[in-house]
Amino acid sequence: MKIALIGYGKMGKAIEQIALNRGHEVVLKINRSNLHDFVPEELLKADVAIEFTAPESASGNVMRILDAGIPVVCGSTGWNEDLPAARAKCIERDTAFLQASNFSIGVNIFFELNKKLAQLMNDWPEYNVSVEETHHTQKKDAPSGTAITILEQILDNLKRKETWSLETGGQGSEVAVVAHRVEHVPGTHNVKYTSAIDEIEIMHTAHSRDGFAYGAVLAAEYIQHRKGNFTMRDVLMENK
Repeated sequence: MKIALIGYGKMGKAIEQIALNRGHEVVLKINRSNLHDFVPEELLKADVAIEFTAPESASGNVMRILDAGIPVVCGSTGWNEDLPAARAKCIERDTAFLQASNFSIGVNIFFELNKKLAQLMNDWPEYNVSVEETHHTQKKDAPSGTAITILEQILDNLKRKETWSLETGGQGSEVAVVAHRVEHVPGTHNVKYTSAIDEIEIMHTAHSRDGFAYGAVLAAEYIQHRKGNFTMRDVLMENK
């Protein structure tokens, strides 16, 4: 598989190493110094593109790749409002698109646990739920895209909760979320259910970027010959 890397920072370099280890070829690497190469004729050399940049550039980057008819895996977060347009563009251009807030296999298993736990807690209103996340200081969005996915899953499955807030204590129908930024922390996410007598907590801790990079390459392998919009759950089900 020939890969275009859009974003060649720490994540892009981790993805490159794993892709090479799995027998793939990186044919295009885009960063701020060579944006003049981010054009259709260069993109068309790739079978799939992997985009990891920043919230302010992700939407435009993804649209440009989809316009070229190239399948794209996107790990940039913080641009949820533009995702429907990207999914529509994917269908219009008859290609493939997979965006995920987190590509780690462990995190995506954690997501399934989170949904199931929220469903179980519908019968136990004495427990209040909160979400906490910690990332490195270069992380620009807060809460993280992963934390927002966790929160959305709770809201979808726990009937007594309707909204979330980064600012308040999460009483009533609100879920509290706390975001920490600490040097050299790849990512930690906690979901905690607390009552007057005990506490239930699930947690995922990343030890390095390699888990995210590995999942992104798996996602690229998955969508290479497919058409349509996909999620990491599709990739996990394929690899059961």
